[in-house]
Amino acid sequence: MPGVETKRFNFPDTVPLVQLENGAVRVRNSRVTLETIVIRMQMGDTVERIHSGFPTVSVSQIEEILAWYFDNKAEADNYLQQIEEESERMWQRIESQPGYKKVSREELLRRKAQLTKT
Repeated sequence: MPGVETKRFNFPDTVPLVQLENGAVRVRNSRVTLETIVIRMQMGDTVERIHSGFPTVSVSQIEEILAWYFDNKAEADNYLQQIEEESERMWQRIESQPGYKKVSREELLRRKAQLTKT
């Protein structure tokens, strides 16, 4: 996470997570992040449903990640809160740029329909 000092985790070998130099936590050999797995679980997705959305991450990997998350919930939630705060700061910077124009969902759908006509 650029600009934010992120807690460094020391994951056991049984947990398929790695922390990159920039502080991001990802599933080993994948681009799927810890926050993606946790948010999907918090939204009520089952392990199998998470796997169907991210088939590069096995069911057993998701189970190990969630077990680690619940065993380290305070630290993990602190990390996830940092991610959310940095994301919000980034959006504020983007939206404050001259020339930034927020596009509505309706406008995006109109553009999509226009592109599919041609």
